[in-house]
Amino acid sequence: MPRRRPGALRAQPRDSRAWGDFVPVRIHGISTDSTLAILRLERLSDDYFVYPGATDRALRRYRAFLAPPGRRPLYPQYSECGCRGCSFDDVRHARDVLDEVLRQLSSRPRAELRRQVVSLDAAYVRRTLPDPFAASRQWRSDLWWRRRLAGGREGE
Repeated sequence: MPRRRPGALRAQPRDSRAWGDFVPVRIHGISTDSTLAILRLERLSDDYFVYPGATDRALRRYRAFLAPPGRRPLYPQYSECGCRGCSFDDVRHARDVLDEVLRQLSSRPRAELRRQVVSLDAAYVRRTLPDPFAASRQWRSDLWWRRRLAGGREGE
């Protein structure tokens, strides 16, 4: 029986029935095995804000918030609405999603994701200012990233 050429094999469409409409994408800085564990957790999660691709989106949002060069303080902005898409306007919500995913992951993928988040957390603490009145302003003032000054638009 003749074998198929490699080009003919590559030209065949991939079977994406296992993932449904969502095509898995590797999360930058995370190994393939850990990325698959995170995607599996996102698919099986009951949390409204943890959905397929939410961890990658949260990491990208967190990095983008801390990306502007300089030493000026950064102020997280409040999101306009509480839906899945708009809630990522507030970088603190992105950190909430990362915290929820870290809480639910198994040990090896958790350690890998935690390494990424810890370095971003250190930059977040350096670039934002503490809010002395956070206990009266924030609904989740028990979380340290919610006890930072916020308001206005980012970049101002």
